[in-house]
Amino acid sequence: MPGRSLARRISVLAAGAGLLAAAAVAATAGSASADTTINAHYALTGTTFIKKLNTTVNLGAGTLAATVDLDTGASSSTLSLPPATASVRELGVVPVAATTELIQNGPATGTVDLNANTITSTASVTLKITALKIGGLSVPVGSSCQTSPFSVTLTSGAGFTVGGGGPLSGRYTIPLFRHCGLNTVLLNLTIPGPGNTLNLTLGQLQLS
Repeated sequence: MPGRSLARRISVLAAGAGLLAAAAVAATAGSASADTTINAHYALTGTTFIKKLNTTVNLGAGTLAATVDLDTGASSSTLSLPPATASVRELGVVPVAATTELIQNGPATGTVDLNANTITSTASVTLKITALKIGGLSVPVGSSCQTSPFSVTLTSGAGFTVGGGGPLSGRYTIPLFRHCGLNTVLLNLTIPGPGNTLNLTLGQLQLS
């Protein structure tokens, strides 16, 4: 826009979780532009604490791709994470390991406060179990063992910067699982419930 530099139009990307998902993006330039949308990527790592299991699951390394409107700060983002395995001992004795995928149901949407340099982002996600082992033996769960969609909202934390990345966190409730065959009852006694937390750490902003 004439007479207005992009240095005054820092853009922030809000991501989505995913299980989940979310991020922020900032961009500066020395000249004006008619383009109000920017594309950005972040590398990230994450963990989630599942309260009912009383265990922290390493979500591994993933990526976040997003677009953001430079004028309004509204963002749309997609989170990609590898499968993760939660391992516990049922009744303190029997080892149980569930391999999960966090499926994002459409892009996460977010808002940004450019003055405070903070973001929030909300995503609809589904938690799917793709493999289950009990006592070291694989047991069938079928191809559609998953929860109903649920919402995760993430916000930036202390030390976060839009260019350098940093922490995002939020809480969520896991709904009951469905279509898991004979193991549906076991899974619903073991995993679903409130009070779970999701923590992501974003790397430096990469523009595309």
